[in-house]
Amino acid sequence: MKQLLFILLFIGLISFTSCRDDFELEPSFGALEFSKDTVYLDTVFTNIGSSTYSFKVYNRRDQDISIPSIQLNQGESSNFRLNVDGVAGKTINDINILANDSIFVFVEVTADIQELSQDQLSFLYTDQINFDTGANRQQVELVSLVQDAHFLFPERFEDGSTETLSLGLDEEGQEIQIDGFILDDEHLTFTSGKPYVIYGFAGVPSGETLSIEAGARVHFHENSGIIVSRDASMRALGEVSADPELMENEIIFEGDRLEPEFSEVPGQWAAIWLTQGSTNHRFDHVTIKNSTVGILMDSNDGTDQPTLTLKNTQIYNSANVGLLARTAFIDAENVVINNSGQVSLNLSLGGRYNFRHCTFANYWRNGFRQFPAVLIENNLEAGEALFVADLVEANFSNCIIYGNESIELIFNKVDEAAFNYKFENCLLRFNDTSNRFVDNDLYDFENTDLFEKIILNDEPLFLDAEVNQMIISNESPADAAGNATTANRVPFDILGKDRTQSPDLGAYQSILFEE
Repeated sequence: MKQLLFILLFIGLISFTSCRDDFELEPSFGALEFSKDTVYLDTVFTNIGSSTYSFKVYNRRDQDISIPSIQLNQGESSNFRLNVDGVAGKTINDINILANDSIFVFVEVTADIQELSQDQLSFLYTDQINFDTGANRQQVELVSLVQDAHFLFPERFEDGSTETLSLGLDEEGQEIQIDGFILDDEHLTFTSGKPYVIYGFAGVPSGETLSIEAGARVHFHENSGIIVSRDASMRALGEVSADPELMENEIIFEGDRLEPEFSEVPGQWAAIWLTQGSTNHRFDHVTIKNSTVGILMDSNDGTDQPTLTLKNTQIYNSANVGLLARTAFIDAENVVINNSGQVSLNLSLGGRYNFRHCTFANYWRNGFRQFPAVLIENNLEAGEALFVADLVEANFSNCIIYGNESIELIFNKVDEAAFNYKFENCLLRFNDTSNRFVDNDLYDFENTDLFEKIILNDEPLFLDAEVNQMIISNESPADAAGNATTANRVPFDILGKDRTQSPDLGAYQSILFEE
């Protein structure tokens, strides 16, 4: 029996080998089909490699074929790169496709805009992939936009190490270091010309101010951010834009992946970290998106003025927290925070806070979320230690707090420190279906010392909260529900629309939604 099996296996092997010896190929004859006639590689920064893009090449014939040559039209000088059916190069010969089968072609690009143009900030770079030559030639077009930028990164030393920033000592007395660098004088003003691309943490030195002008674009590589040291300040002062979609005067902080599929991906960079002792920060007409933490305001400067002033600021798609404040002093108006992996707004370890015409929402759908849109605390647990600090005030007026969970506002209070708050003319989602908080005085919505003119659990009717379109319908219960005194302090909404005649809740005046 064993001998018989061996003979059958040997005969099968010979038959298979014989079939492959009979393998015959015909030229392609220009009869290829493509899944794309043009490959758009989107925008890339100068000298930074793109993502990999692909398309398929089809042989619709009943005969196996061979493509004599596949090459970039610009040859070896092209800034595009190819990988055809596993073979890399800019000119590739004799690629076979079986009958009624297909192969993949992968494309990447890396280009230096200085070699392409001496006077443009962006350059539309193109090439073609030629399949075969002469009368049989077929082409697929390649298109990419190359963007010039200011690149800021830690210095690399001769021993291979890179520049770091010290964050002090850990519990064991060891220095805590992160990849980063100190901004020098020439880089303490970001302008609207070229975008800025930051690798590591860009540190603002003590006594200095980082000024970011209207229309500036700041991009961060993975695990990168801005850190502002003691006695230093950050001023990001944008302006209202004529086109809300283009946001031409807005200041935008986001990751350095420019492909459309990364435009709403959380956690692409670290944070804007305003450290303890830093002072006099101002953000106006700013969008912060796709970070791990949008803004970390760590303590306050000890003065009787807000350490952080936020106006017309949007924070979206934070992997952890949109705005994290620890014993901070913040004054905010027309602020919108949405889609956070944990909490959109976390007021931790006490502090002083005033929020007017703000929208704090959380419609996170990228995984399980155990925290509410807004979490207010007068304590902080760190390992086995519990730190406490007075919540001197936390005032919310003409605000919306909502999301896709039943309860989107939670208080975490310990008796060892003060806990003062007031909500006036606010729409809140607090649907305590399990009666967990029925006897908790913190959530006594009939107590006018804590809650006044509150709308509970009515859907605010956002345009599309899942994609951060947080404007409300004119049929929203938040329409015309605002306090006039607060509205007169903030007379224009986040888009510059007058709200004094009929103030709505939240950062936006309502609009009529089109059917």
